[in-house]
Amino acid sequence: MKIGKVTIYAVRLPFIFEFSHSLRKRLWANNVVVQINVNHGEIVGYGEAAPRSYVTGESQDSVTKSIVRLLHKKMFPWEINDVSQIWDLIDSLQDRSNHHSAVCALEMALLDALAREEKKPLYLYFPKDYFTPKIYYGSVIPLTDKIRAAALCASAKEMGINSLRLKMGTNYEQNKSTLDSVRMVFGDNCDLRVDVNGVWDYTSAVKHLPLLKDHDVKVIEQPFMPSDIDISKFARLAKNHGLILMADESACSLTDVKHIYKKGDYQMINMRLSKCGGFRNSVKIIEYLRSNSLSFQIGCQLGESGLLSSAGRALGILCSDALYYDGSYDKFLLKENITYEHVSFGKLGLANPLSGPGLGVAVNTKTLLALSIKPPTEITPNQI
Repeated sequence: MKIGKVTIYAVRLPFIFEFSHSLRKRLWANNVVVQINVNHGEIVGYGEAAPRSYVTGESQDSVTKSIVRLLHKKMFPWEINDVSQIWDLIDSLQDRSNHHSAVCALEMALLDALAREEKKPLYLYFPKDYFTPKIYYGSVIPLTDKIRAAALCASAKEMGINSLRLKMGTNYEQNKSTLDSVRMVFGDNCDLRVDVNGVWDYTSAVKHLPLLKDHDVKVIEQPFMPSDIDISKFARLAKNHGLILMADESACSLTDVKHIYKKGDYQMINMRLSKCGGFRNSVKIIEYLRSNSLSFQIGCQLGESGLLSSAGRALGILCSDALYYDGSYDKFLLKENITYEHVSFGKLGLANPLSGPGLGVAVNTKTLLALSIKPPTEITPNQI
């Protein structure tokens, strides 16, 4: 399989409604799509990055530059005969999160192209010891007011979903109001996590502990910024309140996760493909978590298109032991998608493996171009 051209698109994906969390208010997502043409264009593979400056420090521009650098590496397989060549490329890279979104997009496009060439689903390149034919996604509630939170909870309840991830900020009264809305709609029949995106300080976090316990919250995701030295002190208090701490922005690489395990503050990791550097790196982290009895969820970046949603689905079905699944929000969040298919879940949050080779989705190239916010970057083997 010979690669003839790699094209990099900077795209803006508009949302149906504003989605806010403690670090950002969003009406769209700025992502990067990689297109790989092989065998004179007979086969096309796609990958996607969702760079977020507050997660890995990446942007659309930095991802594009990183991908171009990766294409210039001697290890890059311009002619692929076996998946091991893709693994060799990924394994040759430094374990640094500041290029993880770029690695994710490029690896995904390579795997999608190869799987289409070999006419099989992408997930078959990975161990299937924990394969499951179905997973159940939860619902996410943005940082919002009490009325809208209640309406979103009602929609989730109508679909039979009772696993919720609630975005929280620094305003205690707003957080309490939203938690009250959740319990007003669901009563006790709701498995509730809160995601703070690192904006609490120690005083604020301690103040929230009784509130979270009273509302039977199970998990606190990333309460402090990764560099906050108070996490160990807070972790002991959270454990005494029966709460699990989950690392997200603090856990972007295997090096990060090993450090987290050594410290013992977090008992759970949020695995997101774009954050963790794609499939190869994510699977390594998950294997490490399993061997050290650390729990994890399969998560997503806000505003993924059908490409990353389908990739997240592939990772999810390889992880029957994940405690939670977040993702496949396409039809619920995106005003426009770059895939013909909306990769979304159904009643109860139920989702199955996608059929077809590769990622199992088809890209609408007209929409891809229409959503591009700058001319695409094209690289051919002759330019290397």
